[in-house]
Amino acid sequence: MGLAIAVGSFLISPFSKVIPDPVVDINPVSTTARGTEKAVFAGGCFWGLEAMFEEVRGVKDVQTGYSGGTEATANYARVSGGGTDHAESIEIVYDPAQVSYGELLKIFFSVGHDPTQVNRQGVDQGRQYRSAIFATTPEQKQVAQAYIDQLEESQAFDQAIATEVNDFDAFYPAEDYHQDFVQRNPAHPYVLVHDLPKLRKFRQQYSDKLKAQS
Repeated sequence: MGLAIAVGSFLISPFSKVIPDPVVDINPVSTTARGTEKAVFAGGCFWGLEAMFEEVRGVKDVQTGYSGGTEATANYARVSGGGTDHAESIEIVYDPAQVSYGELLKIFFSVGHDPTQVNRQGVDQGRQYRSAIFATTPEQKQVAQAYIDQLEESQAFDQAIATEVNDFDAFYPAEDYHQDFVQRNPAHPYVLVHDLPKLRKFRQQYSDKLKAQS
């Protein structure tokens, strides 16, 4: 991760947009019989994305990892060097009876990251930080592409959406150090500047989607 330095009281304002619900979504009746489903997204540093989706009601588990490249190159040292085609990604295990794929996409596009940035997110630059959706089923691919088309047609963003929609091939979990990083390291400088503001914005914008507090 590129480490941005906070100067005085300066903090980077987290990206957020108010965007419409997806017109096309996966019918939960077609998926609940299969139990949990998986969604794989890439959108910049995976620490903040993981922390955010962990709080979504209906999400059972989130892992950080790598998608888009090969198993031989699936390690942080090589991925962060930009020499692979992997993207820092998260794998979300969710209950489609509680949260739909379309709802996850809406969170991803509106608060999770800025989908108009090409091969970067803020201070983090390189193809490993690209915006991508790795569709695990033909239905997911159809819904993701339809939502991007809908957002483009409605001019929800000031610039063109750069998100790639690819067929899922494999997800390689990241090293233990990168799992639950925000939860374990809330005082880390990168987390303070980038991830905690994103979490606050998510909680404000999606208070109705949060898991019940235990």
